[in-house]
Parts: sequence; structure tokens; C-alpha cells
Amino acid sequence: MTAAYRTTLLAVSVSFFGLMPGLTRAMAADALAAGDTAQPSTAELLREVKAMERRIRVLEAELQQRKKAEKATTNVASTAAPAPPTPGFVAPPVRNAPPPAQAAMAESQTQKNKDIFGLAPSPIDGLKVGMYGELKFGAQQNPADNGHWQKGFDAARIVLLPSYQFTDDIVFNAEIEFEHAGIAFDNDDKLHGTAEVEQAYVDFRISPYLNIRSPGVDIVPISFNNLFHEPTQFYSVNRPELANGLIPSTWVAPSTGIYGKIVDGLEYQLQFSSSIEDFGDGFDARTAANTVPAFPTAYAAGIDGHEALSLAKAPLGDFRQLSNEIATTGRLAYTSSFLPGFAGSTAVYYSPNTTPRGAHGDSGVALGSSSLTIVDSEFRYRPPSTGWEIRGEYAQAFFGNPRNLRANNDGDPTNNVGDSMLGLSGEVAYHIRLGSFLGGKWEAVPFYRYSYENLQGGGFRGTDLNQPNGAGKLQFHTVGAALFPTPQLVLKLNYQRVLDDEPGGANSDSVLGGLGFLF
Repeated sequence: MTAAYRTTLLAVSVSFFGLMPGLTRAMAADALAAGDTAQPSTAELLREVKAMERRIRVLEAELQQRKKAEKATTNVASTAAPAPPTPGFVAPPVRNAPPPAQAAMAESQTQKNKDIFGLAPSPIDGLKVGMYGELKFGAQQNPADNGHWQKGFDAARIVLLPSYQFTDDIVFNAEIEFEHAGIAFDNDDKLHGTAEVEQAYVDFRISPYLNIRSPGVDIVPISFNNLFHEPTQFYSVNRPELANGLIPSTWVAPSTGIYGKIVDGLEYQLQFSSSIEDFGDGFDARTAANTVPAFPTAYAAGIDGHEALSLAKAPLGDFRQLSNEIATTGRLAYTSSFLPGFAGSTAVYYSPNTTPRGAHGDSGVALGSSSLTIVDSEFRYRPPSTGWEIRGEYAQAFFGNPRNLRANNDGDPTNNVGDSMLGLSGEVAYHIRLGSFLGGKWEAVPFYRYSYENLQGGGFRGTDLNQPNGAGKLQFHTVGAALFPTPQLVLKLNYQRVLDDEPGGANSDSVLGGLGFLF
């Protein structure tokens, strides 16, 4: 057996196992060109054969490892939720899909197969676990203490994001949230928080145009800041003002629905959910008959001119809804091919009745039905090749019959509600790249946001006197900066000035810092 023949045989063996085909062809050609005709001894031939056998076993092992790696990468790629196709675009198929700022990070994690908090491979095929959270500190005025400044700290939330892929097209998603350091019952724990399931549903992905979301707990798809409320998606320490009552972020409800795309750049979501309730009292205030407390016992309004809709969310547990009403929400999310960097959405929520069973005023009058319609439209624009970013939002709630709202019949003349509540917000930010440091590509984003709310519009009707104190007409001036060491992590600092028409002013200014993360 000549050296050329041996080399050619080895090359064919390597090529048979699918490794380094280009290199093997070059080895064979070089050996043949050399024209080696020396005849080896029998001992040399045996050594050559044994060496070849060892090499083949090594190549077989390498091939098996490569196949396993390719299979793992394929599984992770099919499990990972698709990131929105352009910056700021919201794609609803999987709730814990990485928002726009995390698209590159999600791709990197997929390649590395680190499905458990982005740190380690999942022990179970199809299982992924993510997390986001935010911690806040600073000083703010306390309106209940004549506006005196008070320092404080808030472990605002730690949220787990588990998902499991049953098949390529059947995916479970959940969001489990611990707010304000969790809950405890002992005095020495000094906690007063919550633990709750904010999302739990299964997606059945049929096609890009039609997909089904099972009955479960899901976010009401109205407002970008309600859908994507992770701290890396907004620049202030607290969530934008319109998402703190007028849109009761995080607004979740028992629901089901469908979603998909209409054409490229235009996607829809249609959701059917338990209606919002005009009931703002504690869970234990609901009677065994699932009604409000019987007259003459009073109860808190869920919709009022101070808190807006923040107290009116439907309960998630134990069949304790106070009505049989089903609300409907439709949302369109869009981008523009002729305006790169632009994304927006428009959504409408409608409930035929927000009045709970047994509703009554403090005078004993029975309260009839009152519908609710909410319209929200927002946009985000990041001109290409610039650092500028502009955001804007409009939100308005319309009440079908304010006469039947509890706030207008609860004996408090200052919290009344008219025909509508209005909110407007505009924000400008500038992205500054700071370079690499400590392994991150740092970016600073100074910003300014102005928000206006009128929670006590005209058209008041009911048994209460109408004497609003101006606390429902608010202006917010927020200026600060967000510092991103990576897209997954943000450090924040801002000052907020709050104005209203109440005598003496709002007394709610704040200087806050924060730490937020999503991975």
C-alpha cells in the first residue's frame, strides 16, 4: 500500500463522516501528486491500520457531538419567542418574548443555549425561565404629610417568566410576580407586598395570520406600556403616568383571544376578558353571593376622579367576579416601510357594563348599568442614524352613564367622575453611546416627558354634590437619564414635578433612582 493510497483512504474515511471535506480533498490531491511508490513492511501496514482505526473512532465521537449540538440549537431556536422585527414594534404571539431592546441579547442566548435566566442550559427540553425586576430608592413629597419630603426604598417587583414548548406550535407562558418584597405575616418580617400570577395561558400557533390564545390570565392589550412594562422599556424610574391609573398597568384579566398579522407591518389582537368592575374595596368585602356589601354598608368606588381605573380590575381567583359581563379589546400594531424607525399601535376596549351586582349609593339608591369605552393610540419613532427618539400617547375613557358610577353616589363630592377621562403624553430622548467598559457597551439616554391628565371631565351626574377639588387635573414634568451598561440592565435617575388644581398643589414631587433588569 503506497503512502498516496493510504492518505487517499484516510481522506475518504474522514469525508464519509462529514467532517472537513475540503481539507480531505486537499490531502488526497497532495499525496497523489507526490507520487510516493515506496513499499512499506507488514509491521508498518499494521501500525497504519491501527492508527487509522483510532482516528476513525475519534471522528465518530466528534460527529456525534456535532449532531447533539445542532439538535440543541434547533430546539432552543424553536422555543425562543420571535423578537419584534423593528425597534419598538410589538408582536403579541408570546408575552415573554424579548422586547425590542433585547433582540440582540435573545439571539445571543439562543446560540449559547442558556434558557435558564440566560445563565445555563435548561434541564428539560422546551423549558425556559426568564426574569425581570426593579428596585427604587430616593425621596418624595408625602401629600398626606403636608408635602414634607420623606426618604425611602421599594423592592418594587421581582418577576419570574417561565415558558414551556409542548410542540413547535403549542407554547405555555406565565408571569409570576412578587411586589414590594413579597408577603409575610410576622411582625419582624416588615413586608407588605403581594405574590400573584399575572399571566398563564397557552398559545396555539396555527399560521402567521391566525393564532389562538387559550383561556387563562393575560394582559389586556391596550397601551404599549401596559403590554411591555419591563423596566428596560421606559426611561423613568416609575412607569409612564398614563399607565398608572387611566390605563391600570399592569392590567391583566381572565381572558381568551386570537392574534396574527393582516399584512406585513400590520398585526392584530382580539381579546375577550372579564369586565372591569366599579368596585375598589378589599377581596373579603365581596359577599358569598358575589355582590357588593348590602346597604347600608358602604364600599369603595373602583372608578373615581382621583384613582381613575386603577382599583377596578377584575379578580383572578375563586369565581369571585361581580358580574357576568365580557369586555372586548381590539388592537392594531403597525410599522411603516416608508418611515423606518417608526412603530405604533391603536387599541379600543369596550365593556357593556361596569356596575357590580347589588351596587348602591350611600343613600340606598340602586345603581344601574354604565358602559365603558377606552381608546388608546401611541407611537415610538427613532430616526435611523441619529440618537433621537420621540414617543407620544393619547388615552381616553368614556363612561356611558356616569349617574350610575359609585364615585358619584358615595357621599364624597371631591372624587366625582364625568363623561370621560383624558390623558396625553409626549417624550423626547437622546441615545448617547459611551463605549465599552466592564464587558458592556454602555449607552446613556437623557429624556424629558410631559404628561397631562383630566380625571374629572364634564358631564357629572349622581346623588353627590359636585365639588371637585382639582386633584384629578394633573400635569407631570419628568426629566432624567437612563444608563444602560447592556440592553438587559438599566440604572435610572429622575426628578418629577407634579402640578394639579388642588389648593396648595399636588405636593407629590420626587427625586428617584432605580435599578432595572430583564434577562
